[in-house]
Amino acid sequence: MTDNEILLSLSNMLDPIREDIREMKSDIARLENNVVEISTRLKRVELNQENIILPRLETIEACYTSTYERYKNSVEDYDTLKQDMSVVKKVVAEHSKKLQMIS
Repeated sequence: MTDNEILLSLSNMLDPIREDIREMKSDIARLENNVVEISTRLKRVELNQENIILPRLETIEACYTSTYERYKNSVEDYDTLKQDMSVVKKVVAEHSKKLQMIS
C-alpha cells in the first residue's frame, strides 16, 4: 500500500468519527441554548419570588400573627360572654312570661 492509500483509508475510517463529532457539537449547542433559557427563566422565578411572593407572604404572616395575638388573649372572655348570654336569655324569657301574664 502506498502512503496515499493508507491516508485515504485512515480518512475513510475517520469520517464516521467526524460525523459523530459534528452531531455532538450540534447537541452541545442545543444544550447550551437550553441552559441559557433555563437560567433566564430561573432568574425570573427568583425575582418573582423575591419581589412579589415573599412580601405577600410576610404580609399574610403579619396579619395572621396580629390576629392570633388579639384573639389569644380574649378567648377566656368568650366563655364568660357565653355564660352571661345564657343568663340573659333565661332572664328575658322569664320577663317575657311575666309581661304576657300582666297583659
